Amino acid sequence: MTTNIHITGDDAADALLTSDPLALLIGMLLDQQVPMETAFTGPAKLKERIGGLDAATIAGYDADELEAAFRITPSIHRYPGSMAGRTQALCAAIVENWGGDASALWRTGDPDGAEILKRLKALPGFGEQKAKIFLALLGKQYGVTASGWRDSAGDYGLEGSYRSVADIVDPGSLVKVREFKKAAKAAAKK
Repeated sequence: MTTNIHITGDDAADALLTSDPLALLIGMLLDQQVPMETAFTGPAKLKERIGGLDAATIAGYDADELEAAFRITPSIHRYPGSMAGRTQALCAAIVENWGGDASALWRTGDPDGAEILKRLKALPGFGEQKAKIFLALLGKQYGVTASGWRDSAGDYGLEGSYRSVADIVDPGSLVKVREFKKAAKAAAKK
């Protein structure tokens, strides 16, 4: 059972993330070098600009037109050209490997956490850390109950942690995640 996602502070964008697994996956893809709220609002902006959010449509979209949609002010991402290409590649992989259904990544074949993590890491733009964070988001907020998901998500799967977008459920938890990230960056500089 999916709970309501509350990442962006924008009710419509959060409702899309809650109801559309592809939107959530694209939001995670965009979550780099921009604030989390900006990244996860991106799917709603994209949907509005191209008239829908469908993996096959995005995969087959003219690359220049998709990039232009990313560039409309306010841009979907700080790096609209490269992120438009990554979004298109992600959608092409979803079409090719999962029949255009993003949720098939975690539903098809009743996979355990390790298998879901492996599937996520096979996606364009999803390295080890991003895949673990997304797996934690699925488990903590999207109702995915695959066995071993917490172990496979590593520290991001810990109960009661405030490490990533997977832990944001309200403005207070957003502040705690930001504090954790700031402390982690400071510690890394030492």
